[in-house]
Amino acid sequence: MEYGRRLASELKPGTIVLLRGDLGAGKTTMVKGIAEGFRAAGREDVTSPTFTLVHEYRGQEVHLFHIDLYRIDTLRELDTLALDDLRSERSILLIEWGEKFERFRNERDYEIAIERLGENERQIKFTSGE
Repeated sequence: MEYGRRLASELKPGTIVLLRGDLGAGKTTMVKGIAEGFRAAGREDVTSPTFTLVHEYRGQEVHLFHIDLYRIDTLRELDTLALDDLRSERSILLIEWGEKFERFRNERDYEIAIERLGENERQIKFTSGE
């Protein structure tokens, strides 16, 4: 979570961030840190959007949209979420399982890959989409 708080200073409004990792790797925990870093939500307020698909956290400077595409399998299902409507110069889209769709692999500004090495140990790789 501390890494997410520090990472918030690197992220700029208007960006798309893909969060990659197996189930339980720590993607939502990363979002908790990012949300705290932007003062958009406290760690206890950030939960996985697995069933609701999109959670919004509003900070003074940025609106974070935490999106989970695990249960989305087709472009048609994706279109019903109207994610383009969430993009603005004040928003950051944090997308779990976005790599399932070529569009997000191409449009991402950053990617955070989290690999679980043990119960309390993770390897995190932060890359630019350029």
